[in-house]
Amino acid sequence: MATRENWGTKIGFIIAATGSAVGLGNLWKFPYITWHNNGGAFVIIYLISVVLIGWPIMMAEIMIGRKTQESPVPALEILGGKKWSIVGWLGVLTGFVILGYYTVIAGWTITSFISCIKWSFSGYVSPSDDAFGKFIGNGPLQLLLSFLFMTATALIIWKGVKNGIEKSTRILMPVLFAILIYLVVMVLFLPGRTETFKFLFNPNFAELPWEGVLEAIGHAFFTLSLGMGAMITYGSYMNKQESISRSASMVVFLDTFVAICACIIMYTIIFSAPGVKESISGSTVGMLFITLPHLLYTYIPFGATIAPIFYILVAFAALSSTISLLEVIVALLIDKLNMPRHKATFLGAFAAYFVSILSALSLGAVPFLSNWSVFGPGKEGILSTLDHLAANWMLPIGGFFITIFVGWRLDKNITESELRLTNPDGTFKLTYKLFRFFIRFTAPLAILAVILAVIFGKDFS
Repeated sequence: MATRENWGTKIGFIIAATGSAVGLGNLWKFPYITWHNNGGAFVIIYLISVVLIGWPIMMAEIMIGRKTQESPVPALEILGGKKWSIVGWLGVLTGFVILGYYTVIAGWTITSFISCIKWSFSGYVSPSDDAFGKFIGNGPLQLLLSFLFMTATALIIWKGVKNGIEKSTRILMPVLFAILIYLVVMVLFLPGRTETFKFLFNPNFAELPWEGVLEAIGHAFFTLSLGMGAMITYGSYMNKQESISRSASMVVFLDTFVAICACIIMYTIIFSAPGVKESISGSTVGMLFITLPHLLYTYIPFGATIAPIFYILVAFAALSSTISLLEVIVALLIDKLNMPRHKATFLGAFAAYFVSILSALSLGAVPFLSNWSVFGPGKEGILSTLDHLAANWMLPIGGFFITIFVGWRLDKNITESELRLTNPDGTFKLTYKLFRFFIRFTAPLAILAVILAVIFGKDFS
């Protein structure tokens, strides 16, 4: 077997893993669910969930990958036997399902950017009420946009870990953070900034419903790309000398930073536009692709400058996530079938794009695909069905079994040797003790609560 490729620099894993974690969930879903859970108290529960659940599971997944130097399926088989490889298969399948509809939504950022460029030069023309419905119902256009995004993703994966993933994310992520900080500075000149900070950082737990607590737990898990094999795969390329705990902590911090900044940007714009906060769209799609452009061009100073830059930010975030999702599939084909990377990339991208075709045509273009329903009213269409399946079932179940495996099944000596969190006198550092407690008790019980909520009808998609 060929020597496994590693990240080329010490910071390579952190940049790539942050790119995987930072995506539409940060810039799109988190602001939406925070808004509808009344801000402050929800943010605190989310931050606690990230520390108690997201951080230990991220460490666990990285550790599995680095220890075995394999992708999820062979990694879990090596450490736990064939029965535990099922958890690896679930992770890969989850990433495959998400990639199959994520590229469709990611493709919308292309048209949003093009529209913003046009509006910035020729003046904003408010789209008709049914414009977005017509747009997503345009089958050929949806297929083209998702194809472009999948092609861009595949070209990066084709070039490998150092020359493809690491090199691209070393460009994408600094640009993404530069744009993010620029936009935060710009919106802080708007009159809605005071109300934004009050909304985000002045908690009122009486306004937080119990479902909001579970939603915070679920999103903390989803936003970090956990349960889908990405961190196991990226961890398998990690140098043995790097600190797993420091790397995981940095990725968690940066991902959370982006999510909070996205809220500051979007809420300041909303609060600065008179009379708009009561009419925010009731969908995540509506907030990002319908409400926000209208606010930027209608109410906000410098909106013509902010708008196209913001959608570059969203597109870059989406691309950094699709890269990790495709790499999970490609790594499996390489590790299990000894397939050359270029063939594995083509096969993986082709298979995922086939699912994208079904998703893209299920938004109104093909009635059968658009009306197809498994999970009942409100979840019609292939795209909605896959999103519901991944967010509510596949991700939490996969994450739950990862916590059980690392916390209760994996040899403790492996955990100790990989994490290397001991003091000079041989005693364990507080970080290790916290990790062991969180991965064995806090994380699995919290995820189990999410799964039980789903069984009783809660929807986290």
